[in-house]
This record gives sequence, C-alpha cells and structure tokens, in this order.
Amino acid sequence: MAWISHGMTECLKKLPAGSVVVIHACCHNPSGVDLTNEQWKIVVDLCHAGGLIPFLDFAYQGFGGGLDEDAFPIRIISESGIPCLIANSFSKSFALYRERVGALTIVTSSADESKRVLTQVKRVIRTNYSNPASHGAQLVGAILSDEVLRSQWETELAGMRERIRKMRTLFVNSLREKGVEQDFSFIEQQSGMFSFSGLSADQVKELREKYSLYIVGSGRICLAAINENNIGYICESIADVLG
Repeated sequence: MAWISHGMTECLKKLPAGSVVVIHACCHNPSGVDLTNEQWKIVVDLCHAGGLIPFLDFAYQGFGGGLDEDAFPIRIISESGIPCLIANSFSKSFALYRERVGALTIVTSSADESKRVLTQVKRVIRTNYSNPASHGAQLVGAILSDEVLRSQWETELAGMRERIRKMRTLFVNSLREKGVEQDFSFIEQQSGMFSFSGLSADQVKELREKYSLYIVGSGRICLAAINENNIGYICESIADVLG
C-alpha cells in the first residue's frame, strides 16, 4: 500500500490542473501490479482535488478478476462527475489483435460540453483515418449481441484468465523447485499477461545469447507465453543464470 501513498499520490498532487493522467484500469502492462478498489477511491479524490482528467486504458478487461470486477475503476470514475476518457480494446479478449478493435468513450460534465468535444473528435478522426475498418468490430458486435455466443465467449475468456493465473503459480513454484533462492512470489500475486521479473539487463542478455530466451531489457516477461511444455526449460535457464 505504501507505494501508492508515497509515489503515485505525490505525483498526482504535483500535477497542474487540467493534466491528463493515463492509468491502466486493470492488469497493468508492464508491471502486473493493479490498484485495489480502495486505492482507486483515493485516485478519484486526488483527481477531484487537483482538477485532473483520468484517461483509462482498458485493454485487458476479463484478464484480472473477471469482466465485472475489472470494470470497477471505470464505474467509480465515470460516476464521480469527473470528466474522463476511456479507451477499451478487444484485441486480447477476443483474440483480434491485428484488427485493432476498440473504442474511445469520453465522459463530460454536461450535454453542451459533449457537443463541443464531439466536434473536436470528429475533426481528429477525419484527418487521421476517416472511417475505421469494420470487420473486427462486426465480429465483436455479433458475439456480444447474441446470448449464446456471448456466454461461450465469457467461458473461453475465463479459461484464458485462469490459464495465465496457473502459469504464474507454476512459474513461481518451478523456480523454487530448481533451487532459485531469489523471491519471485510477487509474480503469483499480480494479474494480467505481464510482469517485471526483476531480472537485470545482463541476465536478460545471457538468457538470450545462451538459451535463446528473448526478454526485453527491462526484464518484463509475458506470462501468457509460458505453457506446460516450455516451463521446465524456461525455469532451468533462469535458474542457471541466477545461480
């Protein structure tokens, strides 16, 4: 809890009024660390007090606690009366990554403000892409509007979420079984596809050159890329580098 009290909150307090603050709603990429519901309430109060505009990146709904649970930040901020922007994506939850399917929702303080914002948004759209590709959006619309298909999708999404959770636990336990003394338990406590592993740039380089394990220099890893077939090799390689 201390990190939000002495880090994030202090940063928010120092921002000038009107600042746009980009925050992941859930399954933070790259850290895997999410705010609790109580911490989100603190963020809302700080935004109110400082006149800040939250911009919520909602790319991973359903990969954290569940579809409804992950939407808590969206609800508490949009219902607070604070103008905000919400960018949601279906790239991961519908396996439509290359279709780039999503939407931008803008919550304003009045109907008049909405009209003015819409005018500006239309200008940006016209100069940027004019008309978005509709194939992926039509797929998402067809599934969400059909009771049977939606139920099937929610079941499959839950399966993806639970598999990632299982890989987190398996990864932590496997490293421990390989004799790794460094504490990786934080990975099991996080959520979503990503995590900062704590591996150094030199260790990442050695894993790449010696074992062909490709991790970005910051040590960020994608837990969704781990499976029961490669977990042994991955953990043995990390254990050797750490040893």
